[in-house]
Amino acid sequence: MKKFAIAAATATALTLTMANAAFAAQPASQAPMMLAAGEVTKAKQETGDTWITTKVKADLLTEKGIPGSDIKVETTNGVVALSSDVAVTEAQKKIAIDITKKIKGVHGVTAEALKTQ
Repeated sequence: MKKFAIAAATATALTLTMANAAFAAQPASQAPMMLAAGEVTKAKQETGDTWITTKVKADLLTEKGIPGSDIKVETTNGVVALSSDVAVTEAQKKIAIDITKKIKGVHGVTAEALKTQ
């Protein structure tokens, strides 16, 4: 009976050791986690850009004296690009830029494509 118990304990110990070695030898198992983390980061950035675009557009639409419906807003990685097909005054352009810069998450504003009179 003692020999059987010793043999069973030895077999269990060897099995656990080999299993641990097998799991430790698989660094490729980290790749899916890294890929998933990258996708989550990308999704968060895209959501942030969408939120920024929506917030800028809403603030421009509610600001008196600004033709918010004529100003196009695009956001990429926190940088907002303002553009228009209809000309705005220099004062309106400055106000639109100032409104955009105050929004949380905005890293920069480009308004070269915002036509002025």
